[in-house]
Amino acid sequence: MKVVILAGGFGTRLSEETVLKPKPMVEIGGKPILWHIMKIYSKYGFNEFIICLGYKGYIIKEFFANYFLHQSDVTIDLSNNKIEIHNNSSEPWKVTLVDTGENTMTGGRILRVREYINKKSFLLTYGDGLGNINIPDVVKLHNQSKKIATVTATQPSGRFGALKINNENIVTGFQEKPAGDGSWVNAGFFVLEQDIFNYIQDDSTMFERTPLQRLAQERQLKAYYHKGFWMPMDKLSDKNELEKMWNENNAPWKIW
Repeated sequence: MKVVILAGGFGTRLSEETVLKPKPMVEIGGKPILWHIMKIYSKYGFNEFIICLGYKGYIIKEFFANYFLHQSDVTIDLSNNKIEIHNNSSEPWKVTLVDTGENTMTGGRILRVREYINKKSFLLTYGDGLGNINIPDVVKLHNQSKKIATVTATQPSGRFGALKINNENIVTGFQEKPAGDGSWVNAGFFVLEQDIFNYIQDDSTMFERTPLQRLAQERQLKAYYHKGFWMPMDKLSDKNELEKMWNENNAPWKIW
C-alpha cells in the first residue's frame, strides 16, 4: 500500500518556522517532522510514499534529491567534480513528489495524486502529526469493516474537531472543536479505498468537510481507536515540546 502525505499547507500558526520552510520540513531532533512520519510507516514495511507538495514544495524536493548528502559522510573533490560517499545511510523508500498547487485544499491535493496510487486502497496522513500508531492494526480493522474509509481517532485536549462514533465504531458525524477534553478527534493515519475519489470534487474540496461528512452520513467511515501517544505540531510550543521529548530520549513515536 502506498502512503500519501499532505505536505502543502502554509503552516501559518507556526510562522516562526514556516516563513522559511514548509511545515513538514520543520525539524525535530535535526530531522524534518516529515522524516519522522515516514519512519513510522517504514517501521511496518510501508516504504512507497506520495508527498503532496504546495507551499515552498521545492525545499522538500531538494531535501530528497540530496538525501544522501544529508545522511552520509562525503568527500567532494572539486578538481574533478567527483563526490565520494562514505557510510551511506539510506532508507528503503520510493518517494514521489507531486506539486499539488499552493492554494489547493486537502481534498484537492488527494485528487491530484490519484494517478500515482494504481487503483488500490492506500494510506493517508497529515505532514505534521506524530504518534505511535500501529499501522497494520488500522489496516486490519479497515479490511474487516469493508468501509470506504478508516480514520484513526484519539483523545487529546479539546482544541480539535470531535468525531461522533456509534457503538459499532462507525463515525456518524463531526463537531467543531468542542469545549473540554475527552472527545475523540481526527488524528489522520487514514486507510482509504479508491471510492474516496467519488467524494472529492476539485481543488476547492476540503477533505475534512464534505467528503468525510458524507462518508459519516452514509456510515462508510470506520474509527480506529488509538489510546497511545499522538501529538500534532500546530504551533511553536508544540514544536518545542516534541523537540524536548526527542532530546530527552522520551519520544513515544520513535518506534523504529
